[in-house]
Amino acid sequence: MFKLKLPRYFFQLIVAVAVLLPVGSAVAVIKPRLGETALMDTYHRNLSRLGTNSYGIPLVVESFEQDDRVQVDVYGIFDYSYSSVVNALKVPANWCDIVSLHPNIKACTYKQLPGAWLLSFYPGGKVYQSPDDSSQVVYRYTTVVQQQNYLDILLNADSGPYGTRDHRMRFEALPIDGTKTFVHVSYAYSDSVALRLATKVYFATLGRSKVGFTVVGTNRSGKPDYIRGPRGALERSAVRYFLAIQSFMHTLRYPEASRFNMRISEWHDLTTVYRKQLFDLDKNDYINFKTAEHKNQVVLQRRIGSGSR
Repeated sequence: MFKLKLPRYFFQLIVAVAVLLPVGSAVAVIKPRLGETALMDTYHRNLSRLGTNSYGIPLVVESFEQDDRVQVDVYGIFDYSYSSVVNALKVPANWCDIVSLHPNIKACTYKQLPGAWLLSFYPGGKVYQSPDDSSQVVYRYTTVVQQQNYLDILLNADSGPYGTRDHRMRFEALPIDGTKTFVHVSYAYSDSVALRLATKVYFATLGRSKVGFTVVGTNRSGKPDYIRGPRGALERSAVRYFLAIQSFMHTLRYPEASRFNMRISEWHDLTTVYRKQLFDLDKNDYINFKTAEHKNQVVLQRRIGSGSR
């Protein structure tokens, strides 16, 4: 009986690391917002990397690990105007349509309180899972800064699954010309001792073949050797969310009734380009799972709207 339960136990614990947005560590502290000037300096400093990286898209993933701290920052360019990005991402409800594209997010709901918006994420496994069988992390959504040339959005949660706490997600954006937007995504949380131990076991066994995007050397065949372990997991999640925002922005130009189906199809196509890092589910399976989970999400949101939840 114990052997049957052990893999599921470790899997549930590791979800807190693998599913959530891109920065986490045992003693992680939220990286301060860069601000308009600092973010523009970062753009210019990474301009050559954005144009020549091996990902095939204008994206830079940076990560480091020091003692028990792991951090990932994601910088990228959207082929959408700054105003369109602001108009989309300043709406709290839209974040639920974005994050739920991630295979590990089973549902997301939003609720407005006096002076605050709350977003509830339901992380779980990659296969179909109902919200009742998932965990729940409640974020407070705040538009910290919304200016003509700079946007700063913060989501924070005091507690999360498996003993994690102090979750902080940040999104920053600024225009770089009339049609493009430079963005920065960061994330941090403090984990628990149990999660830390389970993470080490997971990446030494079930997750040992998982890799991220940072090249750390070459293998015996002369091919790139990519980062593994917690840094690799956080990098994978970072790129998944970047592509989720990209898919969301792209489908806004189409009729609302067709957006969801287009969104999940495009997201899977985009992630499959990076098969080594991001491929987990066949497209039919992913679409079937997400279609069923989206129905659950709609039901949850309707209950909130009616005041029954």
